Amino acid sequence: MEPVIKTLDDIKKMEVACRIVAETLSLVEKRVKPGITTLELDSIAEDYILSKNAKPSFKGYKVDNLEFPGSLCISVNNEIIHGIPKGSRVLHEGDIVSVDCGAYIDGFHGDSALTIPVGEISESDAKLLKVTEESLYLGIEKAVHKNKIYGISKAIQNHCESNGYSMNRDFTGHGVGAQLHEPPTIPHYVPPLLRRDYFPNVMLKSGMTVAIEPMVHKGEKKCKILNDGWTVVTADGQNAAHFEHTILIQESKAIILTVRD
Repeated sequence: MEPVIKTLDDIKKMEVACRIVAETLSLVEKRVKPGITTLELDSIAEDYILSKNAKPSFKGYKVDNLEFPGSLCISVNNEIIHGIPKGSRVLHEGDIVSVDCGAYIDGFHGDSALTIPVGEISESDAKLLKVTEESLYLGIEKAVHKNKIYGISKAIQNHCESNGYSMNRDFTGHGVGAQLHEPPTIPHYVPPLLRRDYFPNVMLKSGMTVAIEPMVHKGEKKCKILNDGWTVVTADGQNAAHFEHTILIQESKAIILTVRD
């Protein structure tokens, strides 16, 4: 299946969805503090998305007949992605929490994530967040017309690994538009030869919209999925960070559609 080139009308609709996502994440970021539960954050996000006549992209999303129950994916500390919001999951001083948000309106999705410190965090975790976010923007710099996917992958991998971190190999960025997940697949590392059939080095073209989302581990690269069928954690229990933007590919510089104020 080929990547979808968006029309100007498609892009205008995506801008609306992405703006709702950015506003939702800004709202949630302000509410993250010790003592709040991840379910409370999820409710704040869902209420805001619905108030904009949009729908949460993730709620009810199916994988292998398993429906995701939340409007946000909220992943704490060693949880990398797809954490399920829970009333029993209380945030504590020193935690780091990845908040991933999608919104769907007028036929199109927006998708973005950031990792937020809860109160004061360790210098080690602060560096992890800084390097991961920097790697996202380095990847975005490479996301221009006629460049290839692996240029994004290499920029992200080089920055993170040079700082002593590992890249998640099991989950990737992706195209986004009328479907939450569209071609192309965007790994955040350069795949070895044996895996390149799974992650083809597609040429980027103006009008493509993609979500780049490095998932970076403090320790080893291995991960596992918990028994809930969704939550992905680091295999060694060390913390991870996750940042994501939906972008529009252009001739000389990508436009970040989910930029936050």
